[in-house]
Amino acid sequence: MNFDYNTTRNELILAEYGRNVQNMVKYIIELPDLEERNKYAQAVIDLMGFLNPHLRDVADFKHKLWDHLHIISGYQIDVDSPYPKPTPEAALVKPAHIGYPQQKIKYKHYGKTVEVLIERAKAVEEPERRAAMVQGIANFMKMAYVTWNKDSVADETIFKNLRELSGGQLELEENVNLAKVEFRPPVNRAATNTNRGRNNNNNNKGRQNNNNNNNNRPRSNNNNAKQRH
Repeated sequence: MNFDYNTTRNELILAEYGRNVQNMVKYIIELPDLEERNKYAQAVIDLMGFLNPHLRDVADFKHKLWDHLHIISGYQIDVDSPYPKPTPEAALVKPAHIGYPQQKIKYKHYGKTVEVLIERAKAVEEPERRAAMVQGIANFMKMAYVTWNKDSVADETIFKNLRELSGGQLELEENVNLAKVEFRPPVNRAATNTNRGRNNNNNNKGRQNNNNNNNNRPRSNNNNAKQRH
């Protein structure tokens, strides 16, 4: 008896479509009639879209499916595609490398955004608007500090860091009180939902027990009434 193992089969070109789709494409390649190849190719395209519904959210959904059809066929299938036929050379082209920004941040818990906001506030000449921006930046710095350090912070520390980051150009008066910020750990929603489910089950059990107790109570009142009559 001969066994058919995956190790002895041809390599799957696009594994997400499975071996059956690959065998169908191979069958279409060998069909002599163009019209028949087009008909079966459209059926395979529909099947490929059904097997990978997540591709529907991708731009040019149909275009990608037709490209995959050509790739599965090893670029050998001859059908009337509504899109340009891809080439093996295009598949070897690598996208341009996206450089990661190498920016030095003095206080990483504040992030680069705070430094950008400070630079913009320094460029504002109107006193009232500038003071409002500085107040907002200081409140944001306090929130960021508490978020990353998980501890309370004195307003004086925020004032000091603000002066350092702005080169002494932005300052708040010492009597200004920043917004009160407290660290709140993230809520575990899964655990909350589990506890809710347990509470509902306990309530249902309590109701069932009350109903059982009511049913098991002796009906003495009814029996006494019958005896009197």
